Amino acid sequence: MNIDITSTIACAFMAVGVFFAMTSALGMIRFPDVYTRIHAGTKALTGGALMTLVGAALYYPAWQVKAKILLIALFFLITNPISSHAIARACYLHGIKPTVSYKDDYGENLNNNSEETER
Repeated sequence: MNIDITSTIACAFMAVGVFFAMTSALGMIRFPDVYTRIHAGTKALTGGALMTLVGAALYYPAWQVKAKILLIALFFLITNPISSHAIARACYLHGIKPTVSYKDDYGENLNNNSEETER
């Protein structure tokens, strides 16, 4: 049985990616409010998807496949933080409060900016 070292490393990256994805799913279920769930979905799932994509890129030898995987990874890196920020901002503007106590720096800045634009 001939096991290639590249295939082994690719499988290890994919296994780490699956672990991050499972951790993200667990966080989405267990965390108490929308903001911490967004955090779990963004951080862990992005890491899991990128690790899985790195494993896939190592597994396939064709450069065309690697180029496509690189484009998918760039798409993940660009869109996932932007979309999670947009969702969190929409939740904040609709008045959804976190379940833990916090200092609202964003609300103070938002109120100051709206007062300046009214002048």
